[in-house]
Amino acid sequence: MSLEEFYHQWNDSDPHLLVHTSGSTGAPKPLWVEKARMRASARITCEFLQLEEGDTALLCLPLDYIAGKMMAVRAWEWHLRLLAVTPDSHPMAALAREYPEVTDVTFAAMIPMQVVRSLEDEQETADLKAIKNLIIGGGAINDTLANTLRSFPNAVYSTYGMTETLSHVALRSLSGPEASLWYTPFNGVTISLDSDQRIVIDAPEVCAERLVTNDIGEMNADGRRFRVLGRADNVICTGGIKVQAEEVERLLSDVISEPYFVTATPDIALGQVVTIVVQKEHHHDLSDSSNVDESPEHWLRRHHDTFVRLLPPYWCPRKALFVNRLPMTETGKIIRRIPSIFS
Repeated sequence: MSLEEFYHQWNDSDPHLLVHTSGSTGAPKPLWVEKARMRASARITCEFLQLEEGDTALLCLPLDYIAGKMMAVRAWEWHLRLLAVTPDSHPMAALAREYPEVTDVTFAAMIPMQVVRSLEDEQETADLKAIKNLIIGGGAINDTLANTLRSFPNAVYSTYGMTETLSHVALRSLSGPEASLWYTPFNGVTISLDSDQRIVIDAPEVCAERLVTNDIGEMNADGRRFRVLGRADNVICTGGIKVQAEEVERLLSDVISEPYFVTATPDIALGQVVTIVVQKEHHHDLSDSSNVDESPEHWLRRHHDTFVRLLPPYWCPRKALFVNRLPMTETGKIIRRIPSIFS
């Protein structure tokens, strides 16, 4: 969808707008939402970040999903200067190409992959650090990235929310002395946990119904802030022990160089076993012994001591699988369903 097409949709007489979920846990689903609630969401974010008329907002996300749409809505409703660039993995380079006269950005939203790729280039890193307010959503932020962002001079936040809540309803700081693992809900938003430890969102301004999410959470002792441990459908039950896939990934993030994710595969004895899916290039030049494919079994043995050192026994991956490329949605979220990879 082009920005012009979305602008006409936003300004037509229909009080509702059709959006689609990201598709990280299933096929993307259509969802009709109220424009009035999208305006409320835009207002809440802009007020929190203390944005002012004329500030510069960078749109570098696809308009097919709620994150991109909401960046445009925030700009239009708050009278920001909207800079729309072609969405790709290097948004700061795209900004320099398409708006060479721009020297500062007040507000931008990105997915983790865009931030990671930008940090690979010295100039892009400098431009990224210059953004006054950077929000990052659509995927987990590992410890390595979080440690890098902690030293950023301006405000950087991780967002929590989903299509049904019209983007985020809570933020956690990633930069400076306020950096934390705990999300703080916006005013008017209440977070709680149900009996299965799933996060429950009550945000009447942006979502008409109380929303029971599929995220496993932990409440802070203050009763307001919360931490996201992972998704309920990413809980691995192995030998009667429940293991959260995202927590395993977090503990291994600094020691595995290849792109990877953790999931479950069936096991006769244990029911499920922790399985690590690794993005690994395949080589077939048998004349060079250093260039011969490493088997998943050998890779697993090579990392065994590291796993044992960092993880509880039942958390240690017992199986490894190689793929040419990790499956992801268009918004950069990992698709963990094994059948979708190997069917």
